[in-house]
Amino acid sequence: MPSTPRARARAQTMDDILRIGREHLATDGAAALSLRAVARDLGVVSSAVYRYVRSRDELLTLLVVDGYNALGDAVDAALAQAPTDDPQQRLRVLGRAVREWALAEPSWYGLLFGTPVPGYDAPADRTVTPGVRVIAALQQIYGQAYRAGLLAEPAQSIELSSALAVSFGRVRDSFELDVPDWLISRGVTVWSALFGAVSFDVFNMYGPDTFADRAEVFELQLDNLVSLLGFRR
Repeated sequence: MPSTPRARARAQTMDDILRIGREHLATDGAAALSLRAVARDLGVVSSAVYRYVRSRDELLTLLVVDGYNALGDAVDAALAQAPTDDPQQRLRVLGRAVREWALAEPSWYGLLFGTPVPGYDAPADRTVTPGVRVIAALQQIYGQAYRAGLLAEPAQSIELSSALAVSFGRVRDSFELDVPDWLISRGVTVWSALFGAVSFDVFNMYGPDTFADRAEVFELQLDNLVSLLGFRR
């Protein structure tokens, strides 16, 4: 916690700037985010905001980092309540937590996983670590399942190009994984399929009347992800 009144006031102003920034994401979209508009809603001149946030891109980066951490916190909180010795159930809990957060924060989710903002490139040195929190949790789950012998191996071994083998090796090193290539391949598919399913729901890509119960559809999709990862029946 900030230790002086001035530090506390600065922290409160930053919180207000980010809160207003999130509100503008919801009403105007990320591409239209404007520090002048944030300053207006904050009740100060625009030059005052620049003392806290240097540019629109800086504000976007702060919102991206906060968004990844908010999603990661939601997933961590859900997994903390899940059985520690049941990776299949933990996979389902993780998936539900991602969907619940995304539906509660659609504009924030859209900033992270929707259409890229024209002219904005998220700085990797600030966004990668929070951005992989959920992926790291997912990898821990399938690593646990592999060590426990819960996953069926493919009937045929997979063959990788030398370049992709290097990429898979970097994944192992980055996340301290001790799993074979076939499981990394399945894990990538589960990762992309999970966020694809959530995005279809959040962005209403199914159409309004296609499915009577999207929550039930998502549970079926989780069943498919469990099968795809190779959990034995």
